[in-house]
Amino acid sequence: MESNLNHIFELQYALDTFYFLICGALVMWMAAGFSMLEAGLVRAKNTTEILTKNVSLFAVACTMYLIVGYDIMYGGGLFLSGVTTVAQMDDEAIAGVLAASNEAGFGEMGEYAGASDFFFQVVFVATAMSIVSGAVAERMKLWAFLAFAVVMCGFIYPMQGAWTWNGDAVFGLYELSYSDYAGSGIVHMAGASAALAGVILLGARKGKYGAKGQINAFPGANLPLATLGTFILWMGWFGFNGGSTLKLGGIGVANEVANVFLNTNAAAAGGLIGALIVARIMFGKADLTMALNGALAGLVAITAEPADPSPLLATIIGAIGGIIVVFSIVTLDKMRIDDPVGAISVHGVVGIWGIFAVLLSDADATFMGQLIGMLTIFVWVFVTSLIVWGILKAVMGIRVTEEEEYEGVDLSECGMEAYPEFVSSK
Repeated sequence: MESNLNHIFELQYALDTFYFLICGALVMWMAAGFSMLEAGLVRAKNTTEILTKNVSLFAVACTMYLIVGYDIMYGGGLFLSGVTTVAQMDDEAIAGVLAASNEAGFGEMGEYAGASDFFFQVVFVATAMSIVSGAVAERMKLWAFLAFAVVMCGFIYPMQGAWTWNGDAVFGLYELSYSDYAGSGIVHMAGASAALAGVILLGARKGKYGAKGQINAFPGANLPLATLGTFILWMGWFGFNGGSTLKLGGIGVANEVANVFLNTNAAAAGGLIGALIVARIMFGKADLTMALNGALAGLVAITAEPADPSPLLATIIGAIGGIIVVFSIVTLDKMRIDDPVGAISVHGVVGIWGIFAVLLSDADATFMGQLIGMLTIFVWVFVTSLIVWGILKAVMGIRVTEEEEYEGVDLSECGMEAYPEFVSSK
């Protein structure tokens, strides 16, 4: 009997570890989605720099989270020195895990390699930082951005992550009944809060807003690329939400994973349709960029609770997110908050909606718990980011010169153009 239990445990351990790694790989692929989306929505003269930012921030996020971020968030030790796998446990430790699993019921308790948990968590950090990239595009210094990424990924994000997803951490928000399944607030609103702080100190792009209040459109250079990026993000989101079950073994968990995938897709579709219809009513045209942001808004909205809603409710939650994002983008423009890709609206404003949409299907969640959780994350990330951005602005400057902005940051920051064979107006 004990031998059979060992075999069952080993099988579940392998299955859960493999599932974690596959979902992490899907989320890692979202880095490509952010890169393509942002490269498509900025002007041609800023394409190389936005791509450089995205690939570099991913490397910085992985390194800083490896060095110290994971330790702050989950206590894995510097450079993961304390991360343990079953293969490294002695027989007594393994027996203890088996006993606990048997008590909880196989299929109810997930066990997986510690390194797989790190890999899954680190790509979430990179996602949060990618949100910042698009919002500050076309006028921020590359090295100032990467310096901020060091602090964001090594300290700011892990601290609020420890308060929310690590139940053993001091001031854990789950003690306040804060519920955030895959991170509408912890990942998406956190990234948008950091972006908002940077945009406020950075200021708008030259010529974006006129002296008489007019708003000038700066069309993206490559809408096919932006559409490809959206589809990549859509696909990666199945790993983002699906992997957040933290395990796969067991009939109940397998059914939950299936519901998460179904609802994630339904919300994205609802978000796109909602945004497309509202844009048609407001602008008289089918606005592709609003449709793309609507799909992403639907995904952000369902991320806080993708398991419990019915497919119809998931579609409605996503559709409301898509409607909200259109009005948010227009409103932020009127407030002269210049966000070239709509990241603050998609991930921040809709992230807040996602946090409170949990109340529609999770009976254990409370309004005060969600409110306190949301405010804690926003205040922490926004204030600390504002301080870091302010220090960087004073020490090294965060904005390129007016001439460099006019010529395009591709040349001033990277020394090469993405489309050198094309001649375009500045």
